[in-house]
Formats: sequence, C-alpha cells, structure tokens
Amino acid sequence: MHFDHAGIATDDAEALAELYADLFGLEIAHEEEFDGMRVVFVDCGNGYFELLEPREEGTISRYLEDQGPGIHHLALATDDLGAALERAREHDVALVDEEPRAGAWGHTVAFLHPRDTGGILLEFVEH
Repeated sequence: MHFDHAGIATDDAEALAELYADLFGLEIAHEEEFDGMRVVFVDCGNGYFELLEPREEGTISRYLEDQGPGIHHLALATDDLGAALERAREHDVALVDEEPRAGAWGHTVAFLHPRDTGGILLEFVEH
C-alpha cells in the first residue's frame, strides 16, 4: 500500500483547488460531480488533495456543519481491496464499508472506522 490522497471537506472546491494550484504550483488532475458532491483532485506528485464540496445533504455537509472545513479522511491505495478489508478484519478494525463500493474517479473504495484507527477515518482505494 501507499499514500493516495487526503480528503478535504470544503464549502468551495473550485476556489480551494485554484489556491492550491497557484500557491504550490500544482495541477488540477480531475473534477467531477459524484454522490451529491463536487470532487476535485489536485495532483501533489506523490498523492492528491481530494477536495469535497457538498452539493446536497449528506456525509460531507454534516461534517462541515459539525467540524468545519478541513481534513476529512486519509486514503491508502491497494491493489487488492478485498484482501485489505480481510486484513483489517483480522486486526479487529471496525469497517464502515463491509464490502467495496464505487468511489470518485471510477475507483473502488472502503472506509475503516476511526474508533479503531487512532481517530482517523481511513480509506482503502483501488484504482
């Protein structure tokens, strides 16, 4: 596995993407509407900032209401999502997603519960 991206909740993905692009000399790699959100991936060279702007009521809108803008989750890339989930189960890590599901950019994803991962919402992502 390796680091893939940091998911960042924001009220304005386009403005934040432009700031990161200008401030850090980065490129916007991908943009889409997905699961009630505007999602923008900013390429950092060795991973991405995944900017998540809610367009309707859902997980990210509730996160923004409760926590405000900021890092929502961290993601690790894996070549075998099923095996990664099985390994998490073997370590008694609670899963948010018992089975892989569709994620942004055509990826397959599954999340681990933060109560068992040091308070961090972790995502496995398979490209």
